[in-house]
Amino acid sequence: MSTVTDALLSIVVPLYNEEDNVVLLTEKIHKSLSGYNYQIIYIDDFSTDNTRSIAKGMDDEKVHLIELKKNYGQSLALAAGIDYAEGEYIITMDGDLQNDPSDIPQMLEYAIGDEYDLITGIRQKRKDSLVKKIPSKIANFLVRRVTKLDIKDNGCALKVFTKDIAKGLNLYGEMHRFITLLAYLEGAQIKQVPVKHHARHAGVSKYGLERVFKVVADMMLLLFIRKYFQRPIHLFGIFGVLLIILGFLINIYLLIVKLGFGEDIGSRPLLIFGMMFILGGIQLFTIGIVMELLIRTYYESQQKRPYRVKKITIGEGKAA
Repeated sequence: MSTVTDALLSIVVPLYNEEDNVVLLTEKIHKSLSGYNYQIIYIDDFSTDNTRSIAKGMDDEKVHLIELKKNYGQSLALAAGIDYAEGEYIITMDGDLQNDPSDIPQMLEYAIGDEYDLITGIRQKRKDSLVKKIPSKIANFLVRRVTKLDIKDNGCALKVFTKDIAKGLNLYGEMHRFITLLAYLEGAQIKQVPVKHHARHAGVSKYGLERVFKVVADMMLLLFIRKYFQRPIHLFGIFGVLLIILGFLINIYLLIVKLGFGEDIGSRPLLIFGMMFILGGIQLFTIGIVMELLIRTYYESQQKRPYRVKKITIGEGKAA
């Protein structure tokens, strides 16, 4: 029976302006995973400092560097790394040294026996400012309230996925914040494990309070995807039919008032509302039909990745 130490691990780490962290992070990964079979996949998200050249110059055959052609953001950088990863288990973490690679072995233990598909960290004694903690708390609260997923820390980047779950994630926009929820929607069995959290070693955080609004917007999109992505007509069509029925009832009432009692209805606001409900209902129903056609096109069309890779190097000067 094979064990986790026999399996190939892929450590996927997006990098953006982490020139002072990448070498030390690599050393920590090597120290923590001694005895394991692994590859380190760094994705340079078009850094503007020396991150790319430093990663290339490490002359380490375990380091695979993916250079993106422009800055796509953390979600698509993760997607590029996961698509490239060859490991049976795929591990994601940040490149700022706030996650501790020494937590990986204990997390991998829960992957034995196929009981869990995703092991996610819960950061203990977070070493972050309120600017980062507040949006994170809001996101965690929203996920717990509007889904059946009770995750204490959705924002922890340190996660261990089985290959099939990781490869099935469709990351785009800024959905990396809800990667645990996306895995849950794919049917993943999830285990939460306490992990260490450190203050940033060097560089500055790329996030601010504006994340609150993005979190809310992304959550609304995920709710739509969760309930109505495959059948949008069930959302738009039902509301459309209800508005049409309401509009017809209003107009039938006004017709009875006009013909039965001889009252003038031309100046009544209710007539305008009745017509608006009918027209609005027809529009919603039409939107539902159009979205049904778009969803079918989505599933039937060929897949095309939303990012472009400039170059991949393994160690120093070994092009892949």
